[in-house]
Amino acid sequence: MPPILPAPTPVSKPKLLDQVRDAIRLRHYSIRTEQVYINWIKRFILFHNKRHPTEMAEAEVRKFLSYLARIGNVAASTQNQALSALLFLYKEVLRQEIGWLGDVERAKRPPKLPVVLSRTEIRKIFLRLTGTEKLMAGLLYGGGLRLMECMRLRVKDIDFDYAQITVRDGKGGKDRVTMLPVNLAAPLQKHVARMKMQHDQDLIDGFGAVHLPFALARKFPNAEREWAWQYIFSFRPLERRSAIRQETTAPHVGSDPAKRAENGRAGSGHRKAGDVSHVAAFLRHAFAGARLRHSHRAGIVRP
Repeated sequence: MPPILPAPTPVSKPKLLDQVRDAIRLRHYSIRTEQVYINWIKRFILFHNKRHPTEMAEAEVRKFLSYLARIGNVAASTQNQALSALLFLYKEVLRQEIGWLGDVERAKRPPKLPVVLSRTEIRKIFLRLTGTEKLMAGLLYGGGLRLMECMRLRVKDIDFDYAQITVRDGKGGKDRVTMLPVNLAAPLQKHVARMKMQHDQDLIDGFGAVHLPFALARKFPNAEREWAWQYIFSFRPLERRSAIRQETTAPHVGSDPAKRAENGRAGSGHRKAGDVSHVAAFLRHAFAGARLRHSHRAGIVRP
């Protein structure tokens, strides 16, 4: 008589937001995209009194987007971001025909010229910054790094011999190589030496493990504690992420120093139109402008 097999345990269908997370991670979107999309989907559901998205269609989406523009007074880019999250929900998660959603008009973004800081304003910023903040701001301006790219730099990404920085998994999931400013080489080496001492102490205290991308933690079990993989701008990198996915933003320096370096609360100077804020993006514009001026001086014509 054949053995009687136990009845299979019924597998409950994952919740909607868990399905959204799984779909985003399957496509290797960034953790920030996941957070933003989840937030907009939550707001959409709560706006319609917790109705399930399968019970809603074009009318509810239009009503939500109109509310954001009219009552929320959000920018066109924010409204389009909310629409992108809903498009992803219906198309990739619920697998619904969204011909009606494709007809929803996106808000038109007015053209805006980038704000480029002058050399005097750049000097004012660096005069008010000190320590790690000044070093990070110098990399933003001298190397053209984005704020999160700077915070995610690892020891192995800095090549002092060739004076270059390798940015891993930047915008669009692409790697690129940029320059290491010569005047930052010595301060950065001193900072790395201090971090090495901190890392050695962390290992003694039972810490010192950092997040490794993709499946490297399984392939190289000891790599998470190796010095080459440590973040340059970090303090006691404790893991704060779930076993499913670990956020790449967790083990870095606190948000206050990074934000002060970003938005210039430490003193960014003034423009005729008012205070300069969110300096991180402006430093990248200044970096591009400086390179353009240099190419003109060298007689190089660039598009």
